Amino acid sequence: MTAIVSCAFINLALVSCKSNQEDIPWTNLINNNSLEGWNIKGGEAKYIVEDGVIIGTTAANTPNTFLITNDMYGDFIFEIDFKVDSTMNSGIQIRSNSLPYYREGIVHGYQIEIDPSKRAWSGGIYDEKRRKWLHTLENNPKAQKAFKQNEWNHYRVEAIGDTIKTWINKVPASHLIDDKTTSGFFGLQVHSIGKNKDKLGKQVMWKNAKILTENLSNYTTESPLEPVITKNNLTVNEQKSGWQMLWDGKTTDGWRGAKLNAFPDKGWVIENGELIVLASGGAESAAGGDIVTTEDYKNFELLVDFKLAPGANSGIKYYVDTEINRGPGSSIGLEYQILDDELHEDAKRGSHEGSRTVCSLYDLIQANPEKPIKPIGEWNTAYIKSIDNRVEHWINDVKVLEYERGSEEFLKLVSESKYAKWPNFGLLEKGQILLQDHGDKVAFRNIKIKVPKAKN
Repeated sequence: MTAIVSCAFINLALVSCKSNQEDIPWTNLINNNSLEGWNIKGGEAKYIVEDGVIIGTTAANTPNTFLITNDMYGDFIFEIDFKVDSTMNSGIQIRSNSLPYYREGIVHGYQIEIDPSKRAWSGGIYDEKRRKWLHTLENNPKAQKAFKQNEWNHYRVEAIGDTIKTWINKVPASHLIDDKTTSGFFGLQVHSIGKNKDKLGKQVMWKNAKILTENLSNYTTESPLEPVITKNNLTVNEQKSGWQMLWDGKTTDGWRGAKLNAFPDKGWVIENGELIVLASGGAESAAGGDIVTTEDYKNFELLVDFKLAPGANSGIKYYVDTEINRGPGSSIGLEYQILDDELHEDAKRGSHEGSRTVCSLYDLIQANPEKPIKPIGEWNTAYIKSIDNRVEHWINDVKVLEYERGSEEFLKLVSESKYAKWPNFGLLEKGQILLQDHGDKVAFRNIKIKVPKAKN
């Protein structure tokens, strides 16, 4: 009698589990008979759909090809099955974009790697056409072994807020915390094979793609993995290519007041991994004052994330010598302007038209007006490259101006500017990096520098 009740209980439990699974409000992304809702970007690989299976086939002499969703997605839980030829690399794009101003519309964004090679990083997270590897699997042997060669595999991906988690065949693979991109399309990749005839006609297949976009807290899964956090840390590629953190995200080490021997005791705070200059009425260097690096730099590449409060003004200066101006106001140096162009009057001023707008070389050269600046209150990434006097300003991975220090054109611009009174302005062989206190609230993070190795 007990056995009968037990069996009945088991059957009831199985029915209940099946019912719960069926109650999950998944939306299917693959139509059984067509590619409706998808379009092709990037290359000329072929995609067809047969009985609910999307099949991508390699083509010669074409770049990476992506079958992307017409719709964009922010937070989601996503599942899909895939099978890949053992000689092929592939991937599934999430929160990805194709923007006309970014490398002529190339597909870029997070990619969940499909890697049947001996490296076995399937389920790792790669940043396609941007920062490269974000989460690798060499320290996750269980996930590396979970991939099934020449068979169907299953991915689960949860992207909620700044957290992306992946599973391969129910084994936790990646746990990433990164807020570079909050929304975008999905994309199914057929990798470029160049002129390799051996890989011509190879196939990647996907099926059972489904997504949840609402009430995600009801369906999310805990991951036992320690997260890889990119905030105030170097990415895998940055570590390999010689980048260093210029601010550790926690202390004032490596920085001091521009006119002080130590870090300012007011006007600046460190909160939640952000270095924040506080609002103090909009005056230039009148509260805590500017801060500078304790080291000087000659040739360098500099990355700085910044976030403006409405109406704020600040700047990133380079080739600064704090001894040049010990009086009132900011220290002297070349400046990457940081400004709310819409609300701050400085955007309409300057010795040269537009030269005080955001990303410009302050008072000298206007940044491209088509710059891809994000709205006030969101993070933007400034990149300054200065190698052998050739200088570039970038914003959010797009170059917006370039010039040559010491050139005839540069010297003319200086002679027509507010800097004309400073002898040899902008021509120091080396100098400090400066973050400006202009009396407005501005937050900084992810401050990184790369110094090229000296030539023999």
